[in-house]
Amino acid sequence: MTKTEFPPSMISRPVYGVLEPRAGAFHLIVADGEGAEAVAEMVTKAADPAAMLAKSHILYTAGPNGTDQWDKIEALGAKQAQKAASIPTLLFRLARVLQDAPMGAQVYLTGTEGLMGQAERDVMALGFPHVDIQKEHRGSTVRRVQCVHCKGITENVKTDPFQCSHCGLHLFVRDHYSRRLAAFQGVNIDAEDKGQIPPAVERFK
Repeated sequence: MTKTEFPPSMISRPVYGVLEPRAGAFHLIVADGEGAEAVAEMVTKAADPAAMLAKSHILYTAGPNGTDQWDKIEALGAKQAQKAASIPTLLFRLARVLQDAPMGAQVYLTGTEGLMGQAERDVMALGFPHVDIQKEHRGSTVRRVQCVHCKGITENVKTDPFQCSHCGLHLFVRDHYSRRLAAFQGVNIDAEDKGQIPPAVERFK
């Protein structure tokens, strides 16, 4: 199962919908892992899938759980489609594509929160309001978390609490989310009672 129902949470926690094709001069589609399924489903809903794909640029990378559905992306036949070896490489390519994106461009992000958050951050830096960027979650729920104490970011966090990969503190993973950092917050769980650390539970898979 690639779709996840997230329970209601604090206002900063991202909310995801379902990708819907929109009229536009250019379609920028960014996905990882099982996000390829959402891309394929969206294209089939377009009034003219071939016309949409003729104006589309797709950037894709495998998911943090190793899921690689590049074959689904290739089969669509978009005007441009590139596979990146990692999220950092994909984001580097995204920056180049955004330089040439025309007015009326539509942006679609799908896959894991780590990818969508970082891509959204970079797209927003060029003036796109986040409400105009479509996002659909698919696949892994691992989190990108910033330690509020040392400011280091740990990728693909699965357990709560977890140990910061930078300063070693044991952190409670909050639902508080920063669009600027594209990360959730991690707070020292034994700040008041040193050594009182509950067992780690796998909350994100």
